[in-house]
Amino acid sequence: MNVSAQHSRDLEPIQLGRGELELEIFLEPTCPFSKRAFAKLQPLLSAVGENELTINIRFLSQPWHLFSAVVTRCILAATATAGGQESGLKVINTVFQNREDFVCQDHCAGPNLKRSPADIVSHICQLSGIDLSEAFELDSVTRAVKWHTKYCRQNGVHSSPSFAINGLVNDAMGSGQSIEEWAQLLGLNIKPGFRS
Repeated sequence: MNVSAQHSRDLEPIQLGRGELELEIFLEPTCPFSKRAFAKLQPLLSAVGENELTINIRFLSQPWHLFSAVVTRCILAATATAGGQESGLKVINTVFQNREDFVCQDHCAGPNLKRSPADIVSHICQLSGIDLSEAFELDSVTRAVKWHTKYCRQNGVHSSPSFAINGLVNDAMGSGQSIEEWAQLLGLNIKPGFRS
């Protein structure tokens, strides 16, 4: 589906797995702890089985991360391109792998402070190889940004990463835990032979 066909419809969520149990993870795309948690999502699915768990990625833009809103919009815009969810995942991964390009020292200083939002978008396009020029301006992307913001507020989520299991926020989960600990908190068994 091309970008213009996506103009009027809502964007699909970024989702991994297809199990009945739902894990929602609230990520801030320039947060080092979100980066650590994101890196464990696919291994978690491999450990428990894709038919056992659905992971929905939600975005928690945080204003003290100065480029957070622009980067979040880029990720959601990527899902509005022909690559859909895969493009969104590629942009998330690109940002996390190049995190220092999108943060300021002490949240308010350093060379990145001189970058404009247009510079940030252009840099993400260059690094990811995904053209966001049209998708970035779509109304559906604006609606998605607003939805993620409202959803986080509605659920009282204010730190990243945060987790919810079947719709209930679970403060026991954290980015520093192992995949085995996550599986235990989710009530899921690790498949035989899995090694983290």
